[in-house]
Amino acid sequence: MSMEARVQWLSEQTFVATSGSGHQVVLDGNQGKHAPSPMEMVLMAAGSCASVDVVSILQKARQAVTACEVRVSAERAQGTPAVFTAINLHFIVTGQDVAESHVERAVRLSADKYCSVSIMLGHCAKVSHSFEVKTPD
Repeated sequence: MSMEARVQWLSEQTFVATSGSGHQVVLDGNQGKHAPSPMEMVLMAAGSCASVDVVSILQKARQAVTACEVRVSAERAQGTPAVFTAINLHFIVTGQDVAESHVERAVRLSADKYCSVSIMLGHCAKVSHSFEVKTPD
């Protein structure tokens, strides 16, 4: 399966990227001055990919999930290229009577089997996962 994207320069260090499916996003190479930086987009992609997995797995397990947030944090190498050296995806799952064991399993399956983005990043950075379960207020 192949994929493609197109990136066009707008002005300064700002670019618009168009996915093969026709969706657009603006990126900013000037440390995120006008839009997310490319490296921020990589973290956002990892969090989005893993969240899709976790929510889907929990729904299939019939867990009453009402919210799922993932906070992605990363460390970068000093100098150039400033690649990611460590990334943590911390899931905050909210729901009524959501079993911690189900959340642990969903996060593990995403990390080990399903999330293409975080698994790919794991080939160049130490990727870790953590989670907490909350009940609705």
